Amino acid sequence: MFVDASALVAILTGESDASDLAARLEGATTLITSPIAVYESVLAIARTKQGGIGEARIDVEMFLAAVPIRVVAVTPLDASTALDAFETYGKGRGLPAQLNMGDCFAYAAAKNNGVPLLFKGQDFIHTDIAQALA
Repeated sequence: MFVDASALVAILTGESDASDLAARLEGATTLITSPIAVYESVLAIARTKQGGIGEARIDVEMFLAAVPIRVVAVTPLDASTALDAFETYGKGRGLPAQLNMGDCFAYAAAKNNGVPLLFKGQDFIHTDIAQALA
């Protein structure tokens, strides 16, 4: 399972669906995320906490190590797949998904690693990516 930044942030900030998302992690055999999702998560958490980026970074890194969730490298294939995802589902393309750059790379990493995507929100449900929410 690829853990998107939206799921990481929801779990680490205790959003209303945090326990449901965390429960999805427990049954997974493969848990991965990307440096882009880590970056997005740290920035989002830093905006909600007083400790800033340093404290948010520690929170994210400790969570990834504890679960554990492996951070996989972004590959040239991921870049190509992310561009394809943007062409089909990106913001401004006229479809409901409206994926941003981080979303496109999450889509690509999940697709290229053959794992479902754990996310929060309404964008990915309008794509063909396998979802870890069902």
